[in-house]
Amino acid sequence: MSYSPERREAVLKKMLPPNQRSIPQLAREEGIAEPTLYAWRSKAISEGRHSNNTPEGWSSRDKFSAVLETATMSQAVVAEYCRSKGIHTT
Repeated sequence: MSYSPERREAVLKKMLPPNQRSIPQLAREEGIAEPTLYAWRSKAISEGRHSNNTPEGWSSRDKFSAVLETATMSQAVVAEYCRSKGIHTT
């Protein structure tokens, strides 16, 4: 099945903050196969149109670093840290 560029961009935007829907969730909502959505995201990332700065795109080292950085922070400071990293949207 072929999708218009506008439809692809609209779906890709749902992967970004503040929506940040997961690919499995988007696949169910939009009726688009997960491999198709992963391919769209990969292409957009390689073209610089989409950021992979979400925990899904983090390496193990990045995740461990986040744990170390937040270990001594208060809950309020951790919440701000998470929002700045795109983990929480509120």
